[in-house]
Amino acid sequence: MNKEHLTNKLSSLALSMFRKDFFGIFHGSISAKTESNRFIINTKEAIFDALDNSSLIELYYKKDYRWNQASIDSNIHHSIYSQISDAKFICFSMPPFTTAYSLDHNVIIPRDYFGYSEIGSIDIFDPRNFDDWYERASSEIAYYFQSKKSDIMVIRGYGVYTYNRDIHEMAKKIAILEKSCRLLLLDNAQKDSSFD
Repeated sequence: MNKEHLTNKLSSLALSMFRKDFFGIFHGSISAKTESNRFIINTKEAIFDALDNSSLIELYYKKDYRWNQASIDSNIHHSIYSQISDAKFICFSMPPFTTAYSLDHNVIIPRDYFGYSEIGSIDIFDPRNFDDWYERASSEIAYYFQSKKSDIMVIRGYGVYTYNRDIHEMAKKIAILEKSCRLLLLDNAQKDSSFD
């Protein structure tokens, strides 16, 4: 797949996710594998509603000066790409309802049709100590994906990591998960208000 086409795909998805508040101005990361030892990822300064060639950078697995310009999440993306052959696209986002739901629950069990049929239940990963999370994240996230045989990971108070061979399937899963968590939170709020 040529790089211009990949850039357009990443830019289009990033804009859509930015509009849904899944990405902040400088919060989140999105990447695509370009070859067996390379991937494109957003830069540190990328603004997700306007990704273009200047806000994406291609990294080789062997670290060089370009890694200094790349997203803080580059090590995590590298770890996933190098250990999971099915990963062609990776996204880290912070969808608000999913992240909020993760704060007080250990598992997400969708009660809506699409969440139930497309995603099923997802254990919420507890990163424990945020102080050293970025030092552990690249190994713990890749290990979670491999051990759970899952392509989506909800991390308590942090956000969602997902990968897929197809960028549209990856986006669809995040959107379904977010809608399911929103419905669960609305249902919980309705039950709480009925006790008042």
